[in-house]
Amino acid sequence: MRSALSFLTPLGGARAPSPEALSWFPVVGLLLGVALGALWWGAAHLWPAGVAAALVVAGDLGLTGLLHLDGLADAADGLLAPMSRQRRLDVMAEPGVGAFGVVVVGVVILLRWAALAAQRPSVLLLAAVWCASRTWMAATPSFVSYARGDGGLASPFLGRRSWLPDAAGVVAAVALAAAARGLGGAIAVVAGSAAAASVVALSRRRVGGFTGDVLGAAGVMGETAALVVAAARW
Repeated sequence: MRSALSFLTPLGGARAPSPEALSWFPVVGLLLGVALGALWWGAAHLWPAGVAAALVVAGDLGLTGLLHLDGLADAADGLLAPMSRQRRLDVMAEPGVGAFGVVVVGVVILLRWAALAAQRPSVLLLAAVWCASRTWMAATPSFVSYARGDGGLASPFLGRRSWLPDAAGVVAAVALAAAARGLGGAIAVVAGSAAAASVVALSRRRVGGFTGDVLGAAGVMGETAALVVAAARW
């Protein structure tokens, strides 16, 4: 649990990541969602919806240390621009951010803010979506090859592990989302899962597998798609 917490957030101290830590990703996601949901609920009682939504977006960036957003920017630069496979991997490993990354991050932050501002606060909804996003991250190494043969940020997570925690994370996410928004909530989690899977599928096609940046990008894109769908007029 501490290893998963230290990898996904600035909390937990310095811990060596391992395949076993992936089993705790859904739990960490659930806790993050509860914390952000509580912030959303409390802020909505003090400020207008737009301000409350902005505080939730900022709170998420703080609780994750901008790690996943950085992965989104790197993945956008590496996967969307036309270039060779090796060049894509090199671009994702570089510290700078290009035009593709800037645009994608800007659009995603705008969508997250707008989706939160357009609906009533719900602790259960954010708990469901954030639990689901970390479940997608944890499940990917079990089904997709690692693109960097020489090691990388996600390489310590490679290895055999049980799929039961992933299944439990999905079930919990769907149940919580349904409790929060009914059928619309359950559909939101499904839509988020499809968005996250699409990011991984694109990475598999263009670089032969996933990277640590792709895991972060998949989580952020999945969360964003789920929030947008949950904000629809069901």
